[in-house]
Amino acid sequence: MLPRVHSIHMGAGTAHLIEHERCLVLVDAGVPRFERTVLRAMQRLGRSDLRLIFITHAHLDHYGSAAALRRLTGAPIAIHHADEAAMAHGGSPIRSARGLGRGALPLFERFEPRFRPEPTPPDVVFGNGDTLEAFGLDAAVLHTPGHTDGSSCLIAEDRIAFAGDLLSGRIRPHVQNYFAVDWSLLPASLRRLQAARPELVYIGHSRRPVRGEALQGMVAA
Repeated sequence: MLPRVHSIHMGAGTAHLIEHERCLVLVDAGVPRFERTVLRAMQRLGRSDLRLIFITHAHLDHYGSAAALRRLTGAPIAIHHADEAAMAHGGSPIRSARGLGRGALPLFERFEPRFRPEPTPPDVVFGNGDTLEAFGLDAAVLHTPGHTDGSSCLIAEDRIAFAGDLLSGRIRPHVQNYFAVDWSLLPASLRRLQAARPELVYIGHSRRPVRGEALQGMVAA
């Protein structure tokens, strides 16, 4: 049976709580001070067995509440090894902005010190192809760099993907084109996700999943 996915608004981002009969796994953790929002979602499900907090990439709107959730639940935090250092130092690497991102970057730089998450060393570091079997979920890590060096998708049950900020749902779903550390890597990362052929793709700033047919029609500029 496929796990259920509960998408949770977490300030500037969206977290996705994967509910499986064997475990709960959280994908991303929003900005700081939203940990209680996740706890309330777990309480509504009558569950307390959070086994893992999987972070798609080291930006403050994706791991901001992760350290607090670890303290409250005991769940370990995982990220791709290429983003380990940035998250451990409380950083949010952004090297280049395009389009609407250019206008947003000065605001980000102005408010980032105010919302800077605490340094969050991970408990687990993953590489491409590593699985979450040890945490009770049939899922694998797919490295999709470009937005950050360690940006990664999680592919669950070979049918559901969690893509972080590789994709954007603004207006209509498309490859994220606001911020990147290396724009040249995004086309290959998109092709890797398309090759996995997920039926649904959950993204970092929307509670509405992208359908597999829409993913297959995307092209990275």
